[in-house]
Amino acid sequence: MAIHTQVWRAVYGKSADAIEKSVENVDESIRAIICIPRLFPFTFGHVDGLPLSNNVSPTTVANTASLLRIVAFGLISAAAIASRLFAVINFESIIHEFDPWFNYRATRVLAAKGFYEFWNWFDPTAWYPLGRVVGGTVYPGLMATSGVIYNFLHYFNLPVDIRNICVLLAPGFSALTAWATYMFTTEMKDSSAGLLAAAFIGIVPGYISRSVAGSYDNEAIAIFLLMITFYLWIAALKQGSALYGTLAAVFYFYMVAAWGGYAFITNMIPVHALVLLLMGRFSGRLYVAYCSWYAIGTLSSMQVPFVGFQPVRTSEHMGALGVFGLLQIVAFASLVRSHLSSKQFQDLLTVSVISMGLLGAGAFIVMTYKGWIAPWTGRFYSLWDTGYAKKYIPIIASVSEHQPTAWPSFFMDLQFLIFLFPAGVVLCFRDLRDEHVFVIIYAVVASYFAGVMVRLMLTLTPVVCVSAAVALSTLLDIYVDVAEPAVPENENSSANGTGAATADAKKAKKNAAVGSQAGPNAAAAASSTLSDIVNAAKSSSKSSPSKQKGIWGADARLVIILNAIGMLVYFVFHCTWVTANAYSSPSVVLASSNPDGSQHLIDDYREAYYWLRMNTPQDAVVMSWWDYGYQIAGMADRGTLVDNNTWNNTHIATVGKAMSSPEEIAYPILRQHDVDYVLVIFGGLLGYSGDDINKFLWMVRIAQGVWPDEIQEPNYFTPTGEYRVDERASDAMKNSLMYKMSYYRFAELYGNGNAIDRVRNQNIPKIGPTLDYVEEAFTSENWIVRIFKVRKEDPLGRDLKSANAFAQGKKRKRSKPVSRRRAVV
Repeated sequence: MAIHTQVWRAVYGKSADAIEKSVENVDESIRAIICIPRLFPFTFGHVDGLPLSNNVSPTTVANTASLLRIVAFGLISAAAIASRLFAVINFESIIHEFDPWFNYRATRVLAAKGFYEFWNWFDPTAWYPLGRVVGGTVYPGLMATSGVIYNFLHYFNLPVDIRNICVLLAPGFSALTAWATYMFTTEMKDSSAGLLAAAFIGIVPGYISRSVAGSYDNEAIAIFLLMITFYLWIAALKQGSALYGTLAAVFYFYMVAAWGGYAFITNMIPVHALVLLLMGRFSGRLYVAYCSWYAIGTLSSMQVPFVGFQPVRTSEHMGALGVFGLLQIVAFASLVRSHLSSKQFQDLLTVSVISMGLLGAGAFIVMTYKGWIAPWTGRFYSLWDTGYAKKYIPIIASVSEHQPTAWPSFFMDLQFLIFLFPAGVVLCFRDLRDEHVFVIIYAVVASYFAGVMVRLMLTLTPVVCVSAAVALSTLLDIYVDVAEPAVPENENSSANGTGAATADAKKAKKNAAVGSQAGPNAAAAASSTLSDIVNAAKSSSKSSPSKQKGIWGADARLVIILNAIGMLVYFVFHCTWVTANAYSSPSVVLASSNPDGSQHLIDDYREAYYWLRMNTPQDAVVMSWWDYGYQIAGMADRGTLVDNNTWNNTHIATVGKAMSSPEEIAYPILRQHDVDYVLVIFGGLLGYSGDDINKFLWMVRIAQGVWPDEIQEPNYFTPTGEYRVDERASDAMKNSLMYKMSYYRFAELYGNGNAIDRVRNQNIPKIGPTLDYVEEAFTSENWIVRIFKVRKEDPLGRDLKSANAFAQGKKRKRSKPVSRRRAVV
């Protein structure tokens, strides 16, 4: 028997030839085409029409579905990994952005010297001259993961470089994230929705933006840990299993060791448990799941040195502790209730609840007042008041990732999933099981936080994929189901009666036409026939049952299914385009297009860092804005004053003061901190908007927070309140060290023409600034990176400005001495 005959017989119970003979119109043909997904119920949902042939056993169907499910998930994993390799294909295997460079540097130490040396590593080049104790100020989960993979591969004599492991770690974990999302969504609905959710999160730009090849940051593994922890929590809650609760605690510990965003889990699970309590859904399952997770997870998280005793001493963790105590009270009340009468129980419950509530609130207030429990941090307040950080903590507001999210970002990162997302949340209300309550809470909380901070779009993406998959899977369950309504026997008989009445009506019309010439007898006969037709119609309508509701037309199904497939195809194209063009360019290598359309690479960053590495002493200290600290340490291997850790606001403010002050004031600051070179980023020639002139106001604001009498932001604006760099710029702006270093010799590039800053679109004065205390040491090919060397003190003790003027031949003209002789009269 041919294979296609076997397939058709398996689906319909008869061969293709028999089906072809049975198809009599277009509707039946379309119906036959739509029935093909019957072979794949795990993908398209459960199809209840046209039962399988008796020749196929249920075991065979289950095994085939499992095999196809595995194949589908394998393809999803391959797509998730491949879509993140654009950066490696278009550029090379390189670490991206800023923070990943410290993670890579720390991982190299771990791979070369072992975990013990990494744990006790003191980095003297960071935050010069303070240094940094790395082991106690870092989340080690990312480095430990790469180190384990590195040692595992080398154990089997596979000499893979640690850099390639770091570059490819995020794409590898994206496949695990797809699996964790599949498991989580399966708990919400079924495996068909799970596969859709896995496919969505595998290629959605909202997750790819932090997990492309080379993005070696904590988020590379954190989203997998987030989803697997949530899945294990739901499994523990549904089964009341201490084993699943313990596994959730283990992965929670892994999350704590990997990313500071673990606080999201720390508060999401307690909020879910609290809502279930308020809904009257307390049970032994909830008690076992939460207690096993909280007790083991909290004790485990305290083993991370950077976290320490924060789980029991900071306000961000008090909610989890409070819910844990509340569950003990509720469980104790349930136990007491089973041993006391109703009246006694009510009295005891009232006294106990009031006493424990007052005691707990009082203890919390006293411990907070004494300092045993740390108050809410500025980062917490900035989540509820978007203007708080700009007013009180400008170092937080200066980070672009901490800005509120623009509406177009939601569509760019989520595309049509953002429209399916609310539908999936609404569908969760239909059953409203415990796991559905969790998704609803997750959706509400993540939506709010994603709106107030761009970075938190990453935490919203998983629940959007889950909810959209539930909505789309439910839609396909309805429209792919090819079952037709059964027609009752009385409906057939009424249909026959209607057909007979119709035939009689036609016959009556014919007789009436003939009888119009036969006189009044024929007219009377026609009148009696019409009354018979009306009575037959009334009896037919009374005897017919109410019609079944549903989507029965094959053409209507086909329209919806084709539309859904079209949206999915467009979603794939959108994700691929955004990934390739927006999220796969490393920040250290810029790309542009030549007139012929070919790619042109701008490699100024690495050019400058290589110059620093090869042309400066090993112990040289470089001052730059904190954005570039990790890159200088990672690629140039030189000491820096500040870096991306941003733990010391005063040190950062000192750099801001030096950059925003005149040379005469900045020079003592540079000498006090043993600065040898100053590095600035300038994009005025090329039109690169991410330069230091655009960041300059944040340097001013941070410095003003420490020295409000010396640095004042209004001084850097024009009298009309404009931020300008041309001839109308304020004196404070023109005299600042940042302005002078950025525009030094810039007008010379244009000869006699107008020097135009292509970022600010302003004309720069032809007579540019001069430098007396620093001198130009290196400028990259496209003028993006400029490095200046700090001059040493004059050996003759002169002021450097005077010494520089003397060296250039600008001697001060002596005035003609006044004669002391008296005039002879």
